[in-house]
Amino acid sequence: MIQRTDSTPAGPSGGFLAEVKDAVTARAALLVLGVLALQLAFITSYIGAFHHPEPHEIPLAVASPVEQVARQSAQRLDGLPGRPLDPRAVENEVAAVTLVQNREVDGALVIDPEGTTDRLLVAGGAGASLSQALEEVVGAVEKAQGRTVRVVDVAPAAQGDARGLSSFYLVVGWCVGGYLCAAILAISAGARPANIHRAVIRLGALLLYSLAAGLLGAVIAGPVLDALPGSLVALWGLGTLVVFAVGAITLAFQGLAGVVGIGLAILLVVVFGNPSAGGAYPYPLLPPFWSAIGPALPPGAGTYTARSIAYFHGNGALGPMLVLAAWAVAGAAVTLGCAVVRRGRPGAAVGSGLPDDDPSVPRFAGDAEEHPEA
Repeated sequence: MIQRTDSTPAGPSGGFLAEVKDAVTARAALLVLGVLALQLAFITSYIGAFHHPEPHEIPLAVASPVEQVARQSAQRLDGLPGRPLDPRAVENEVAAVTLVQNREVDGALVIDPEGTTDRLLVAGGAGASLSQALEEVVGAVEKAQGRTVRVVDVAPAAQGDARGLSSFYLVVGWCVGGYLCAAILAISAGARPANIHRAVIRLGALLLYSLAAGLLGAVIAGPVLDALPGSLVALWGLGTLVVFAVGAITLAFQGLAGVVGIGLAILLVVVFGNPSAGGAYPYPLLPPFWSAIGPALPPGAGTYTARSIAYFHGNGALGPMLVLAAWAVAGAAVTLGCAVVRRGRPGAAVGSGLPDDDPSVPRFAGDAEEHPEA
């Protein structure tokens, strides 16, 4: 008797839906939805920040040999519709120049009461778009009064620094290196630090990377491309702090949320941080939300400090440097804290923190240490 054998391969027992579930797990689906949300946030943030720049309360010093003229002019400029300027009367031209160089104001109007031509002092190193906005607003007011204005740049951008954007791009590059380095250090042996020793080693490796990245970035922007003047050592220190701060933040988010932490770091630094950094459009030209958060985030603090180092002898850099230091300390502390907590929970899952994470199955090479029985 001949027994017939069916050679047709058997399909999945649950049909097409079971095959879909096998190909796209619940964890993968949730991660894809997170990527979609991150993408939409990116589009909204960048277009929202840049689609309609307009001046709002740009700090402006007003000086004149006649004190009464300076006060009246400041009051008149303060009453412009929409408050594009935030003027203040100062004693004389020397005081006005000092305020600009100290980054306490973004420009100064020096009025000649005996003539019809006034001078507008701007700082191109703080951003070309900001200087242009001052020229347009003040020029329109002067023209309406039958006067002319002559623009004088007291802190011009370097010849190789087109529109004063080199500082911004340098800081963006440092930020990218910071979160990519941290992500690689974390996922190479598990998305969460397995113990305090591994966390310390990762932070140490991040510091070494930060020192190298800060120096090389400063050398490229300075001596190699001649895009940024100023102290090479100061830029090196800034770069080291920016890279370490962003990297520590990324390690902290990964310690708290696993692989999802990478997306959270990108959300903070790239989606919110870059458009609010004051690069293409400094803070007085950004909408309120972005101008408010920019100084508190690493890209904004880094960009402001880089411009201060390059064109203002470091004036005004203390506050932003403290912001960067705070992010660095907080990121390192949270990273170490997550390691300590995990040490007390040796059975905690290592992964994305989303469904389909099986604590008994290693997701990364380093997980084998935590699950030798696997």
